Amino acid sequence: MDKTEINALLNELGLEAENSGAFDGTWLDTQGEWLESTNPTTGEVIAKVRQATAEDYEKVAAQSVEAFRAWREWPAPKRGEIVRQIGDALREYKDPLGQLVTLEMGKIYSEGLGEVQEMIDMADLAVGMSRQLFGKTMHSERFQHRMYEQWHPLGPVGIITAFNFPVAVWAWNACVAAVCGDSMIWKPSEVTPLTAIATTKIAQAVLEENDAPPIFGLAIGGRDIGEVMTADSRLPLISATGSVRMGRAVGQVVAGRMARSLLELGGNNGLIVMDDADLDLAFGGILFGSVGTAGQRCTTTRRLFLHKDIAAGVIERLVKSYPTIRIGDPMDDNTLMGPVIHEKAIEDMMAAIETAKEQGGEVLVGGNRIDRPGYFVEPTIVKVPGQIPITCDETFAPILYVMEFEDLDEVIELHNAVPQGLSSSIFTNSMRTAERFLSHAGSDCGIANVNIGTSGAEIGGAFGGEKETGGGREAGSDSWKAYMRRQTNTLNWSTELPLAQGVEFDL
Repeated sequence: MDKTEINALLNELGLEAENSGAFDGTWLDTQGEWLESTNPTTGEVIAKVRQATAEDYEKVAAQSVEAFRAWREWPAPKRGEIVRQIGDALREYKDPLGQLVTLEMGKIYSEGLGEVQEMIDMADLAVGMSRQLFGKTMHSERFQHRMYEQWHPLGPVGIITAFNFPVAVWAWNACVAAVCGDSMIWKPSEVTPLTAIATTKIAQAVLEENDAPPIFGLAIGGRDIGEVMTADSRLPLISATGSVRMGRAVGQVVAGRMARSLLELGGNNGLIVMDDADLDLAFGGILFGSVGTAGQRCTTTRRLFLHKDIAAGVIERLVKSYPTIRIGDPMDDNTLMGPVIHEKAIEDMMAAIETAKEQGGEVLVGGNRIDRPGYFVEPTIVKVPGQIPITCDETFAPILYVMEFEDLDEVIELHNAVPQGLSSSIFTNSMRTAERFLSHAGSDCGIANVNIGTSGAEIGGAFGGEKETGGGREAGSDSWKAYMRRQTNTLNWSTELPLAQGVEFDL
């Protein structure tokens, strides 16, 4: 996109060359330092955002508390109707918002559109949830007593998101939190602030049309804003997506004030190909899983385990295919892989490759920076002699570590022997092998797939992982419970006052 096209896109989404980085129902005259949003395809500045200060955050937080007090009184199906309208608004802006995601983050345009579609789908899912916030009824042991539980809105929710899914992860949280009766404060990645501002404007317009309170607060800033938010006792839940290092810091602070944290952290995802697998099917799963989004998905395939009997053929096919992957401008429909997010991502990738070689790995294909403007690299395959130390780390880049195995028990042990536990996959035509992988003795990840890759997940299921991935669950299933508080109620409609467990207390 040239400068004229970019300016037209910004204008369509209500953005300017210089933007406020905080919203509390109105766009604040923020006083923080200027933040430049850079196009990773060209390295050029798209627009600027004036970051929030601690004082700006205080205004956003105070308004979020007031918005919550009003919003929690709305019946849940009425809240769902607002979210339904937000989904419709996102449909209207799907093309320009998808373009902005691609422009600011660098994923190919079909993925940018897919991310906005995921927001729309989350809105649809949350509308259904708004009529299904069920509690249970229990039988009391006491005569003429009734027991049940109900779920109440929790409070203002802090949402911290990462650059790689700059708007979808907000929607995972925001759509569900909204129908649950919560307000929220969003701290997006400093790398992708424009998508956050545009999304907030779209959602706020719907609230204003319905005379609804401003439940979608925004505070753009660096680590200082994140630390203030995490320590804020007015926020009973912090939902944070990012690195394990960040998650440890957030989790400790939130636990210290006896609040809740919902953490979506590192992924170091393994894909197993058995000797009886459909290799064409497996190849497609491997290729998108390892190269899609330039290796910058939390569900990216980073470790590939190949049965020794089919390893040579699969490796040969991958090595031949990698150089044919069309790398370039992500707005071009022919492009399959765009840039990584910034210069440091390239530095981290090159450092990981060098470390892998030092630990006995062999680069089979790729491994270089591409000499052109922006932040482009070659997707890389490294064959390793087993699970060397570097394969236990997550490098957010298109590096695929390949290793061989002989039997199922061996590969499950290898697969699980990393600190992370997000997504996993096995390709096999054996029902017994598949069921073993999905059993308690199989994959230790929050997501386990058979005959599909590790990358990508449908919103109907709860998304999240175990171990250093943080244990959080977002999107579908009963993930809504994280955004509400449970209350057990007992009603005595008798004329007596019996105590539980037969306790007697007579004067």
